[in-house]
Amino acid sequence: MNLPAPPSNQKLQRHQLVRVLPAAWDAWLASRDDLANEPLLSDWVRRGWPLIVRRPSPGDSTGLPLGLPLPPSAGKRRIAIQMRAENIVASEPLPTLADCFDTAPSAWQPCMRQLLALAKKDGVQARVFGSLAWQRLTGLEYLSPRSDLDIIWTLPSLDVIHMFLADLAEIESHAPMRLDGELVRTDGAGVNWRELHAAASELVLKTATDVILCPRESFMGTSS
Repeated sequence: MNLPAPPSNQKLQRHQLVRVLPAAWDAWLASRDDLANEPLLSDWVRRGWPLIVRRPSPGDSTGLPLGLPLPPSAGKRRIAIQMRAENIVASEPLPTLADCFDTAPSAWQPCMRQLLALAKKDGVQARVFGSLAWQRLTGLEYLSPRSDLDIIWTLPSLDVIHMFLADLAEIESHAPMRLDGELVRTDGAGVNWRELHAAASELVLKTATDVILCPRESFMGTSS
């Protein structure tokens, strides 16, 4: 898979996928003695498997905060990584819901068809993160019987957003898995769809750098 190189002035957003130089990956891995016994990591980059942009953690050093989750067979450990910007050679968005359809369990697929129809009806994009996305991206076994379907939705227009959330809740009510995820603005900041549907006056807003409380009107007003 060839990923387009990010423009030098483009700021990468949370949840974007990136590819790094193999030499930079080798150097980073050599600095992490604690990961020497994780066999999946040695060839991660050379297999074409991506990393994902995350929020900075308190213990991070300088560099772009990235990460990857190991599959359940390797303990489901979340690996935090920092890379210099010059070592990022390409970026792309998360896979779409449609991209992940054939990777999903057959029991999920009727629900996914409904979600795809909902996205088309309300003019939004649906991209997948979490276990289904990583299984699609790597071919490794990430899904389990307890897995959620994690979706990033772009914001619907204000005149349909309430109906969109009601439709999403209705689909989940008879889904064989939990539907998790966020509605995300164009600046990359997002809120959990359940909080928005519950009409909470304050929302937990996740940005590229922080998790903060945000008035509902402020988040909704930025969606237009």
